Amino acid sequence: MRFADIPGHDDVKRRLREMADSGNIPHALLLEGRPGAAKFALVRAMAQYIHCTDHTPDGDSCGRCPACLQHQKFNHIDTFFTFPYLKKGSRTTLSEDYLPEWRQFLHDSPYMDFELWLSMLGNANGQPQIFVDEAAALSDRLTRTPRQSKYKIVLLWLPERLQESAANKLLKLIEEPYSDTLFLMSSNSPREILPTIYSRTQRIDVTRYSDSEIAAILSGRHAVATEEAEAVAPLADGDITKALRLVSTDKTKAVYLDLFIRLMRLAYTRKVGELRKWSVEVAALGREGSMRFYDYCAHLVRENFILNIGDLNLVSMAPDELEFSRRFSPFINVVNVERIFDTLTAARNDTGLNANGKIVAFDLAVKMILLIKQGQE
Repeated sequence: MRFADIPGHDDVKRRLREMADSGNIPHALLLEGRPGAAKFALVRAMAQYIHCTDHTPDGDSCGRCPACLQHQKFNHIDTFFTFPYLKKGSRTTLSEDYLPEWRQFLHDSPYMDFELWLSMLGNANGQPQIFVDEAAALSDRLTRTPRQSKYKIVLLWLPERLQESAANKLLKLIEEPYSDTLFLMSSNSPREILPTIYSRTQRIDVTRYSDSEIAAILSGRHAVATEEAEAVAPLADGDITKALRLVSTDKTKAVYLDLFIRLMRLAYTRKVGELRKWSVEVAALGREGSMRFYDYCAHLVRENFILNIGDLNLVSMAPDELEFSRRFSPFINVVNVERIFDTLTAARNDTGLNANGKIVAFDLAVKMILLIKQGQE
């Protein structure tokens, strides 16, 4: 991964290059920010730049030297990946047991789509972590001297998913680092990192991509039609992984739109029995699918509210969404919009905490009956 392979973030790239060029590299560097901001890609580019033996005049790794070629194949001998994974039965499991899947993941998803990683682990509802056995194995590896480079580099994805025992073990390595070892980390939820580890890192905030940047990335780097890219960008909320999912899941979006339309129609007509059947369909989407559906509902509610009170030019909806919303938008107004948002957010949060999907969806549906009625009054 070269800096040139990563869109945007010119200021962050400049800071990383200056650290490497000056030799003043912190032993524990954390790039933090929201998901889908290419933080781990920047971490990878930094590692390759440090190991590269022939930097380009514009300040990038060359992509041709032996170190760069090894980085591009994810097998540089002085680079260690540590990432969340699931245990395989009762036996000791390490991240290296998932190296084939991990390398494929890095190839397929340079922006680190966590949902894709869950699917590659084989459990869409799993809770991958970094376990104490992984920390112990890493500690053993770091006692060895570098073989090809000045530095051994640990690339740690999502330190917030370190088990407490694993975090405490790694803390010793970060508190008393080897002079030839660097920890380069990226986090989506820095507040969840063990405070004693977090306080010992040098941190760089990586801001979310703007809507215009998302649209440019989709059209320029991923061959998405300009009109579609501009329509999807506001839905992604700065998350390029979410944007890429949106442009590649037309069938899923059609399912979500159908579920949204039926929810609102059945709530309006107060058909509780049909809403119970509807809740079973939502639960069948699984935990991650249900959460994405509630996000989609929140988006359409927001757009319907804008359509009801504002200019059509401010609305970001596909034609099939707009067709329904022209008739439905009067029911989303200042009387009920905030409570609808709160209800959808609560459903999403409860689902994320592994609450019963059918109960959560049916509770949402019943509340929607009252909220739609409020919008009529």
